[in-house]
Amino acid sequence: MSRLEDRKLAKEGRHVEAASRQSAVMAVTPGVVASLDLGASKIGCFIMKPDGVRSADHSIRVAGVGFVQSRGVRAGNIIDMEAAATAIAQAVERAEAMANVSVQGVRVSVPGAQTASHRVFAQVSVGVKPISDDDLNRAIASGLAQVRFPNRRPIHLLPVSWAVDGHSGVRDPRNLTGRTLGLELLVVTIDENVFNNIMQCVGMAHLEVQAIVSAPLAAAVAALEEDEKELGCICIDMGASCTTAAVFYGGALVHVDCLNVGGSHVTADIARGLSTTLVGAERVKTLHGSAIASSNEDREMVEAPPRGDDAGAPPISVPRSILKGIIAPRVEETFELLREKLKASGVPIDPGAGIVLTGGASQLAGVRELAIRVFDRPVRLGKPKRVPHLADAAAGPAFAACAGVILRTLYGPRDVVPARKIMTARLSPKDAPSAAKGHLVSRVVEWLKQNL
Repeated sequence: MSRLEDRKLAKEGRHVEAASRQSAVMAVTPGVVASLDLGASKIGCFIMKPDGVRSADHSIRVAGVGFVQSRGVRAGNIIDMEAAATAIAQAVERAEAMANVSVQGVRVSVPGAQTASHRVFAQVSVGVKPISDDDLNRAIASGLAQVRFPNRRPIHLLPVSWAVDGHSGVRDPRNLTGRTLGLELLVVTIDENVFNNIMQCVGMAHLEVQAIVSAPLAAAVAALEEDEKELGCICIDMGASCTTAAVFYGGALVHVDCLNVGGSHVTADIARGLSTTLVGAERVKTLHGSAIASSNEDREMVEAPPRGDDAGAPPISVPRSILKGIIAPRVEETFELLREKLKASGVPIDPGAGIVLTGGASQLAGVRELAIRVFDRPVRLGKPKRVPHLADAAAGPAFAACAGVILRTLYGPRDVVPARKIMTARLSPKDAPSAAKGHLVSRVVEWLKQNL
């Protein structure tokens, strides 16, 4: 019995039968990791079997891939619960069939349009003595006590850097002698209502949400090299409904930002400019679209279907230069707006930091060249590098977030509090220290080992 059939039983009111069948389906293999990407153009799922163990080069082997056209989702927000739940079930079911496993829980990546990052600073007195794990515990608990964001839910709690006696940039403060220990903590939050809607929608697909991951972070994990993170880098994920940026400085994620403009806006511009359908505009953009000038573009003609139901109407035919004239201004404006948003954020960006473009919209010809012109920095195109053996259809930049969720699960960067505890405790000022207590020291030590 498939997930879709179980959903049909549940919709018909036969909840007991559906639940019993689902429990039989969920005789899952321990160790399976599944990621779910709630994109505006597609909903994708990657499944890694437990035999995909950690490797020296931090690569993974994906056993199952499934994706369907996105329905009921816009910029990571659920706008049609039934349609979105059905699409999620279809994508996961296809990945399960390929991997020959059943999954019970998924780690969901959500676009940056629904997330925001906040930097929290904390400082504790340690006395003139070597710094211990308990001191790190107190510093992080002090930082967590400042996580006060009304109507928003923390989904990531990532240490950025430590400082001893005001000297920043300390990688591992343990055993250093000082009077004060400072901590910079990056908190990524999501709107509370969006969080609840995602939990409910995934639950309607008979799945459990094991974690919610910011898509910009996930895409950066998949597309960036370690040297790029260390030297400073901006990973720009160009999706269908939004363009996001994950900024790395000194090896750590320091900022996440988003602009609500993406590839679908380019498609809409083409549809308006050429008086064609959205489907026809997407096809023209994919086959002939470019953001830079090319030779013979004035003489090369492109065709698009007209709007309306007149079967005898001839196709619309325009020079390719007209198409470029529609695409280039929108892409250039997107980069300029994102550049200004990053400047206004005050986030530290290394002068020599490069840019890595990923996401489905980054595959449009000429996008890299426009990015170089706008940002005046070196730019390269990125795709999941540590996920070999994927079919071409799932190996491109559009699937960076899906791959990044699994890579992050195995190799980090880690949150200082487990994802499950963040999602259930909500880490309000009252319970932040108690939420951290017990697991925090071991998590700090693990974070230091795996991220420094």
